[in-house]
Amino acid sequence: MSELALILLVVVVVLGIKKLPELTRSAGKAARIFKSEAKALKEQDAPADAQSGPGRVVRGVAVERDDPRAGS
Repeated sequence: MSELALILLVVVVVLGIKKLPELTRSAGKAARIFKSEAKALKEQDAPADAQSGPGRVVRGVAVERDDPRAGS
């Protein structure tokens, strides 16, 4: 039984080595696509962040109260 397992292991390794360059190429291509999409999303969100970032001034009217306990 162990001889059969050893033969199967050798066959899997030999066949796997032939497919290894193709698998690494596909993985690299997928990583490049993922990276470019993430960069595009960051660039798309950047203008929206610049408009509502810190330093935004909200105009309003200050109201003074005569009695500080009147609001409670």
